[in-house]
Order: sequence, then C-alpha cells, then structure tokens
Amino acid sequence: MLAEYWPVLLFIGVATGLGLVLLAVGLLAGPRRPEAEKLAPYECGFEAFEDARMRFDVRYYLLAILFIIFDLEIAFLFPWAVVFQQIGVTALIEMALFLLLLIVGFAYVWKKGALEWE
Repeated sequence: MLAEYWPVLLFIGVATGLGLVLLAVGLLAGPRRPEAEKLAPYECGFEAFEDARMRFDVRYYLLAILFIIFDLEIAFLFPWAVVFQQIGVTALIEMALFLLLLIVGFAYVWKKGALEWE
C-alpha cells in the first residue's frame, strides 16, 4: 500500500530539495553590498512619510471578511454542480435552502450598511 505513495513522496522530496538548493545558490552567489540607500525604507519612490504601523479603518477588514465568507459559500456550489445528475431532487431542495440562507445573509449585511464605503 505504501508503494502507491512513492511517486508523491518522491515529488515532494525533489521539490523540497530543489527549493533548498536554489535558496542556497542565491545566498552564496548573490551580491552583498549593503549601503545606506539600499537599507533605507522605500515607499513608491518617495521617502516614507508616515509610520508603517498606522491604523486602518475597520470597514476595510469588515469588507474583506465579508468577501471571504461569501466567496467560500459560493465555492460549495461547484462540487454540487458537478454531481447534480446523481444526487437527485433532495439535494436540489437542500441547495435551494442554502442559497436562500446566503441571500438572506447578503440582504442583512446590505441593510446594515456594511457594504457602504464612504
């Protein structure tokens, strides 16, 4: 049984080895000339004008989390669509309920104003 995993283990081993070899070559062959210009903070061609730890608006994080939630819920539709012919009417009703809950959640978020960016 373990013989079936041999190609996968070989692939993982070769990929890990190649990655380590390339990192070592880069460290050994790469130039090492640190200068003040190279070590200075760089921000789009300008000198850094604010602290890197400035605060972000909470709405940015809220919108990002909402995107991830709705994106992952939609990802459940793809496996269902692949086996739609085999699963029957019961699964169709279950998916309709799932989509109804998704729409209700989306309407709630929209009504609360979480998708507004002002």
